[in-house]
Amino acid sequence: VEEIDSELKNDVYKLAEEKFKEIVYSVLSKEERDRKNKELAIFIQESLSEKYPEQEKIIGEILHAMEKDLMRNRILQEGLRLDGRNTKQIRPIAIEVGILPRTHGSALFTRGETQSLTTVTLGTKNDEQTVDGLQEEYSKKFMLHYNFPPFSVGEVGRMTGVGRREIGHGNLAERALKMEMPSENEFPYTIRVISDILESNGSSSMATVCAGSLGLMDAGVPLSKAVAGIAMGLIKEGDQFSILSDILGNEDHLGDMDFKVAGTDEGITAFQMDIKIQGISFKILEQALEQAKEGRMHILGLMNEVIQKPRETLSPFAPRLITMKIDTDQIGLIIGPGGKTIQGMQRLFGVDINIEEDGTVNIASPNNENAAKCKEYIKKLTATPEVGEVYEGVVTKIMDFGAFVEILPGKEGLLHISQIDNKRVNKVTDYFKEGDKVTVKLVKAENGKFSLSRKILINDKVSSTEKNN
Repeated sequence: VEEIDSELKNDVYKLAEEKFKEIVYSVLSKEERDRKNKELAIFIQESLSEKYPEQEKIIGEILHAMEKDLMRNRILQEGLRLDGRNTKQIRPIAIEVGILPRTHGSALFTRGETQSLTTVTLGTKNDEQTVDGLQEEYSKKFMLHYNFPPFSVGEVGRMTGVGRREIGHGNLAERALKMEMPSENEFPYTIRVISDILESNGSSSMATVCAGSLGLMDAGVPLSKAVAGIAMGLIKEGDQFSILSDILGNEDHLGDMDFKVAGTDEGITAFQMDIKIQGISFKILEQALEQAKEGRMHILGLMNEVIQKPRETLSPFAPRLITMKIDTDQIGLIIGPGGKTIQGMQRLFGVDINIEEDGTVNIASPNNENAAKCKEYIKKLTATPEVGEVYEGVVTKIMDFGAFVEILPGKEGLLHISQIDNKRVNKVTDYFKEGDKVTVKLVKAENGKFSLSRKILINDKVSSTEKNN
């Protein structure tokens, strides 16, 4: 490492130390602090440009070290931070839920100058993410995607694919929330959470955890517990140290630790630690966890004031899911040759049907009534006609010797001309035409062929009337 000229360092300190101390000791927004730092750096570089030409980079390094020392010393000696908080205070928090009317669930979580707008989308089995990696292929029914656009930190940049930050922060937030997600039997939806960071000054991944929990509850997802997250920092010089709750971006950058802890009021669901020093003692870790718990409880209290439990009803725009079970040997019957039967049902009822290998059938539709109708249709399609049962059928074909009637989806029986009425019938067409509805009774089932009767029902009706009279 190149050694810095001691004379240059002394001249920079003479010109900048008091001015920098004033900036560090002032309560400023992130943008305002950055602006003042840049103005001071330009002033120092211009003031020393003649005596130390082409030393801008070295002067910048000296100023950076000066800011770091001033911030750290103030925290260790006075217990006060850049924004005027003490070491345990949490920044002001603002929470809104259901702010986007067309989404299935949404939340806006703001902590200081860090803000996450989170949306929740509910989907069907077909929307699950297929993960095809080095190991065996599997699918995910819960996904969390984290977006960190350049404008969130006051920069201009291209919005390209996901980077290391998006993958890492998204994965941490997803792990924090998935421990409290309902089982597939309890809530069969595929769930996608998207966190868009609108503003960032430290701990945007933990803001995503808080906003994600709020958004899921707003969507009616039955989370077992609300989840909140907080980022802890550390300033350590020799044996002296301070643990910081809810760190700023500068405290992360100039400090020694970024320890993210997420969990419920009962325990931790996820944590991640980045440290810039050789290691930390058990005492530091114990204090950091205890302080993180205090901060988490404070945040959870504020979250519960806004929404304490999941909404009892889903958004009107969310799909309605109905689940039913069929025998595995009937799966082919529902799918039909080349998928003809299942595609026909999807068009007829405006639903999305997914069949699993164990015979579980998931029916999804924006309209609950259509999903229920489709379920009834599948029940009839898979039902076995029983002798003695009465069916409301539809005439599918007229013959000289009788009419073929569909009594259940895909199952037809013959209504012989002699069984149409209790008097002589000359022509079948005198009674029926194709498409007519007719009530019949199944009187015989043999080798997959069904014999129907209308005459028996008429006779039963006449007998009943005479009896009553």
